[in-house]
Amino acid sequence: MTEVRTGKIIKALSGFYYVEAADGMIECRARGIFRKEGQSPLVGDEVEYSMTGRKGMVERILPRRNSFVRPAVSNVDLLVLLAAACNPITDPFLLDRVLAIAGSQGVDCLICLNKCDLDPGDELLATYQKAGIDILRTSAQTGEGVEALRQRIAGKTVAFTGNSGVGKSSLLNAIAPELAIPTGEVSDKLGRGRHTTRHVELYHLSDGTYVADTPGFSSFDTDRMEIILKEELQYAFSDFSPWLGQCQFHDCAHLKEPGCAVTAALSNGDIAESRYRSYVRLYEKAKEYKQWERKQP
Repeated sequence: MTEVRTGKIIKALSGFYYVEAADGMIECRARGIFRKEGQSPLVGDEVEYSMTGRKGMVERILPRRNSFVRPAVSNVDLLVLLAAACNPITDPFLLDRVLAIAGSQGVDCLICLNKCDLDPGDELLATYQKAGIDILRTSAQTGEGVEALRQRIAGKTVAFTGNSGVGKSSLLNAIAPELAIPTGEVSDKLGRGRHTTRHVELYHLSDGTYVADTPGFSSFDTDRMEIILKEELQYAFSDFSPWLGQCQFHDCAHLKEPGCAVTAALSNGDIAESRYRSYVRLYEKAKEYKQWERKQP
């Protein structure tokens, strides 16, 4: 009888899954049944695997606490979302979509307003502070916020994500120089970074922290992300919560309905306009999808 062991997927690359186990790192393939069932193993998955010689085979994915399509990770305690107000400038819609996806799964988020030595990003800072979202200024060049970030992630499984060129790998190197993750320059012509990180990988730090560096994305990649059903979307915007249930109509979509408490809060300046615009864009997109069409990792 084949012995089945358990471990955690640390890296996924070209159809191979590298599983951290008690006796070291095991290179595995995955059973074809996963593809037939429309499921893929993810970095962060706890799995059962069998051995044939020195190679392994992923037999079963153990129940996940959470999972994401982009970044393709699972079982994270904290999503660290990097943004910048310069070189390249982060589109707030990208932030809001990832925040909404994380919020719908109950995953905590931290925005790192990176490259603050070049631009402090006052407008972004004010927007997300008003929304009650944890945000921290950081700079890999000057070290600002690096120690505070190290303390925030200590002992957790954390995924770093954000648009290309925003400095994810540089910030990880500042936190743990021994990682020596390759970094790239931002194209002056295109205003975006080169994809120096081409796969998702978990790095195990000495204090028990796992950090995932993930490939950067652009505004074109939002179509590859999960869709939140329109009925659920309002709950994914934490800054809407004080006004939910106070609208004139119980099924209010918070668009143009009379007696809407959310749009009243927007008019009063209690909700940032950029956040509300993101909600409307996501709502319009969500109207096109049904529950059975949702992407599953």
